[in-house]
Amino acid sequence: MSILSDTTHERPAEAEKRGKIELADVIIRFAGDSGDGMQLTGSQFTRTSALLGNDVSTLPDFPAEIRAPAGSIAGVSGFQVHYSGQDIFTPGDSPNVLVAMNPAALAANLPDVEPGGIIITNSDAFTPVNLKKAGYETSPLEDGTLNGYQLINVPISKLNESAVDDVEGLTNKEKARSQNFFALGLMFWLFDRPLDATLEWNKAKFGRRPPIEEANRRALTAGYNFGQTYRAFQSRFTVRPATMEPGTYRQITGNEALAMGLVAASEVTGKPLFYGGYPITPASAVLEYLARMKNFDVRTFQAEDEIAAAGSVIGASFGGALAVTATSGPGIALKSEAINLAVMTELPIVVVDVQRGGPSTGLPTKPEQSDLLQCMYGRNGDSPVVVIAPSSPSDCFQMAFEAFRLALRAMCPVYLLSDGFMANSAEPWRIPDVESLPQIEVRQGFDPETFQPYARDPVTLARPWALPGTPGLEHRIGGLEKSNVTGRVSYDAADHEEMVALRAEKVARLADAVPEQDVFGPEEGDLLLVGWGSTCGALHQAAKRAQEQGKSVAHAQVRYLNPLPRNMREVLGRYDQILVPEMNTGQLSFVLRGRYGLGNVLSMSKVQGRPFAIGELLDRIDAVLDDGAGVAETLGDAAASE
Repeated sequence: MSILSDTTHERPAEAEKRGKIELADVIIRFAGDSGDGMQLTGSQFTRTSALLGNDVSTLPDFPAEIRAPAGSIAGVSGFQVHYSGQDIFTPGDSPNVLVAMNPAALAANLPDVEPGGIIITNSDAFTPVNLKKAGYETSPLEDGTLNGYQLINVPISKLNESAVDDVEGLTNKEKARSQNFFALGLMFWLFDRPLDATLEWNKAKFGRRPPIEEANRRALTAGYNFGQTYRAFQSRFTVRPATMEPGTYRQITGNEALAMGLVAASEVTGKPLFYGGYPITPASAVLEYLARMKNFDVRTFQAEDEIAAAGSVIGASFGGALAVTATSGPGIALKSEAINLAVMTELPIVVVDVQRGGPSTGLPTKPEQSDLLQCMYGRNGDSPVVVIAPSSPSDCFQMAFEAFRLALRAMCPVYLLSDGFMANSAEPWRIPDVESLPQIEVRQGFDPETFQPYARDPVTLARPWALPGTPGLEHRIGGLEKSNVTGRVSYDAADHEEMVALRAEKVARLADAVPEQDVFGPEEGDLLLVGWGSTCGALHQAAKRAQEQGKSVAHAQVRYLNPLPRNMREVLGRYDQILVPEMNTGQLSFVLRGRYGLGNVLSMSKVQGRPFAIGELLDRIDAVLDDGAGVAETLGDAAASE
């Protein structure tokens, strides 16, 4: 039966009488089983919105279970997209709209939906079996659970089946997989988005499999037409394009930006890029992206374990390549001994840590910032390294490029701390002019007559990058302590103390080679929010809203964590209170207290596998400002103070 013949529909001419409501921004969350295609649905909605000129920010949410039972809460996959006609910095606190493909998706996400928000369900999936799997004794569509929301029940499964029933060459199971395209088409109509971009993508992706391409096309179009004729939708919603700096933009995730930034550094230096890594969530995509860029003289190596990956990177760096590895917290622990070898041999390598919830295997698909202290101090001996952190998905490009600049300047390992939120989130990225990228100095070509393997640059204290096979530049390598200048193995106490001090000093001197810490908001005042990594967007928005309310609140996002910017002490000293929100138990606040001896540093900890919400930050800001002497320490404060 045609969906246009249902009594709940009206003629297209009548549908056009319904007006469009213009909104400043919209937050939508798609949720369903991990096999329902919610990541694809959200990505295509995001892509279309970006092409229309909206600013976008996304939050994919993956289940940790590889094969969770269908219909279970453990198997729910979600994708939140926030799009706007003005600059935005977060995927939003609470979705205005939830698309729930089954009862488990509703149960897992209902607490986040704003009061009065729109809930669109696939009512066909609310069967007794699925309700039981989600923990419902009665149907929430009928028992009043959803009173206070705008509930719209759509029989998506049946409508999709009608739309694709006569597509030949597909099983019934394969036809059912296009339900996500039906839901996407429905949302495209409701929020005034065209189908063109997704239809082109579908043709390019599945053109070699015509039955799948046809089923997806029909489902998408049927969903759009259903929205156009369904009386339950009283209005459509539209969002104007954002005003953005002129240029060419593309949608980019943090992991994509990291890969591109690493390749850009390779192109600028004229050095081949070598990636050695072992697959681990959520860093695996860096290897996958780089493997597609072999035309840029990129060599990728999937090692048998984390230790082998770290060893391969050290070997590649010794051979003269720009060498990088990427992992997550457990991999950092396994790589630590090898990275310490790079500290001792003073070789430039980049270690990308896409952090996730821990300890141990922990929360492999959920974000956390719990590796800061491990990266700064988690090696035997006094072995300082550089630690930096991008502040957004697009900033991952710049900071990946910066990681190699610093590694080559100081001839030492550089850690780049991303996390699962930043790695998988997407936002518009203005593609830079390649000619405008800064140069990265590579010091090579030393006189064989005067060459000494640990003779240091008087400014940076970096030793020469002497490539093997170069006549006259033969020298010893290895993990044993060296004498300065000559590089001979030395057990002399004075030699060891001198080398420990030199390795620390060359990292410290990088403070003169990185930007000073900037501040958003008043240059001095009552409260300074200090953050690092993916907390940037939420902190920026919280500070902005507090300022609009007349409060003396500023925000400083620290991208250089070791060494800290040279003006950091002076910046912190201009505010009565310092609040450090982190997705850990207070690690940066611990560092700031210890480094500067400050007693007014308060920690705000969150270890729930979820990013900060703007609302919870505003509540804590009010609590701190209301108590002029500061608020009582949280569990995170106490842990950081021990």
